[in-house]
Amino acid sequence: MLENTIKESVGMIREKAGENGKVIVLVSGGVDSMVTAALLLKALPADNIYAIYVDHGFMRKNESDFVYSHLKKLGFKNENLLKIDAGDKFIEAVAGIIDPEEKRRIIGGLFIEVVREAADGFNLDYDGTFIAQGTLKPDLLESANPDLGKDESERIKTHHNDVDIVRKARAKGLIIETNYNWYKDDVRKVARILGIDEAVASRQPFPGPGLAVRIMGEVTREKLALIREADAIVREELDALEKENKPDQYFAVLTDSLSVGINNGIRKYSPVIAVRAVATDDYMTCGYAMLPHEVLNRISSRITSEVEGVSRVVYDITNKPPATIEWE
Repeated sequence: MLENTIKESVGMIREKAGENGKVIVLVSGGVDSMVTAALLLKALPADNIYAIYVDHGFMRKNESDFVYSHLKKLGFKNENLLKIDAGDKFIEAVAGIIDPEEKRRIIGGLFIEVVREAADGFNLDYDGTFIAQGTLKPDLLESANPDLGKDESERIKTHHNDVDIVRKARAKGLIIETNYNWYKDDVRKVARILGIDEAVASRQPFPGPGLAVRIMGEVTREKLALIREADAIVREELDALEKENKPDQYFAVLTDSLSVGINNGIRKYSPVIAVRAVATDDYMTCGYAMLPHEVLNRISSRITSEVEGVSRVVYDITNKPPATIEWE
């Protein structure tokens, strides 16, 4: 069945973009956008597809190197592949912002502005060029997209790929979304059918605003450095579990709580790290993963000993609903 939907997606791209249409694909390195990029390469001449990867400064540890290398593996040549380091611009834009919806709106809007500027480097007119992105059905459902019969009262959170500027471009017919009717488990299956590396196909989901929405409250460089290290430990420990014991999504959150602790005999009043791990099929609902205590103990011990400034780790045991998977 998925083979048929792949053919339909390829046909949709050809029909929408036309034989000589040029397409900018926005890639994050996650399985969603990588599948979109792979489908574009099947549908159109490679010279007509321009991949733009924006490092907004909120990426996970070693993320950019991973993304760039796998885009090259996918088949993009240097002249059609652009990596933008815009960390300073994004960090400055969210300085002092605490509200999570405001963070998402700012990052989503600025992302499009950065891409618009980057299109000039390819001698492309952003406003007249097709933009492809790896939007999933849950992204639109949670953003209360009106195309799905939703109104603002039903919005759970704003997704970066469904901010106002994207909706306007979509209304003009300039947005290509190959994964529009798929859930996360569908996209992983499609990735494997397309022969995308398993390292990409099985990647942990990562929100468009990145670590900015895994830091409660204001985002700073110091907090980003701390959460990167804590998150890397969580992923390293849970990546090592056998497939049948591995949660579907897991990550660390830097809470806005402070807790008294002791490091090397000295009293500390330091941030609390929360660990989130869930089991789910469609990412619309989930149950918290019942991890073995020895695994949780190992994660806690490593974070408190290896991440400077953290002396307490807690585990989130909330299902979705009532909670969302992400904390913001």
